[in-house]
Amino acid sequence: MRVLAAVLALALLGALGPVRPAGAGLPEAAARQVLARIEQQAAGVRTLASDLVQEKRLAVFQEVLVSRGRFYYERPDRLRWELHEPSRAGFALKGNQGRRWRDRGQVSEAFDVAREPGFRLVAEQLLAWARADLEGLARQYRLTVVAADPPTVRLVPLAAGATAYVEEVLVTFAGDARHVAAVEVREAGGDLTRIRFSHVVVNGPLAPDLF
Repeated sequence: MRVLAAVLALALLGALGPVRPAGAGLPEAAARQVLARIEQQAAGVRTLASDLVQEKRLAVFQEVLVSRGRFYYERPDRLRWELHEPSRAGFALKGNQGRRWRDRGQVSEAFDVAREPGFRLVAEQLLAWARADLEGLARQYRLTVVAADPPTVRLVPLAAGATAYVEEVLVTFAGDARHVAAVEVREAGGDLTRIRFSHVVVNGPLAPDLF
């Protein structure tokens, strides 16, 4: 699934480092206020549900590949990522237990997240965004707050060699800082992946069978 490729590009990066605004961006004091606001607002989020649109722009083609679907999150460790167009595919996670499907949902299989490193990294990354886990993100990226309204953070991978694949990730939060509104991944070869979340419902009821 193309969506997994984009998320894995975010996930397969790892290094240690403190939480700190870095590089060009807002002054340090202002940046710290923005980061503190994001963490404070996200702490009150129990569930999320939203539409999503993923656009993949390939440097060697003029075509833009567009996928549409839905995203669900329930604290602390439940996720569902599903695509409806142009094909039907997705996965749902509940702790270490996962379920994935493809081919219009007619083929489904269960799996153990702990035994599949790729999906484990996907889960960790998505949970980090949903929880606004800045401590965890700072172990993978150098964080720069580039705007306060809406809160926007630029992330550059810290892992040696990672920038050969991903140059930077730009994350835009909603105006109230409660959730991510858009993620833009710029790859070293010139490709661009943009994921936008819309019609977001915060702390609404979610059906148990979603996960």
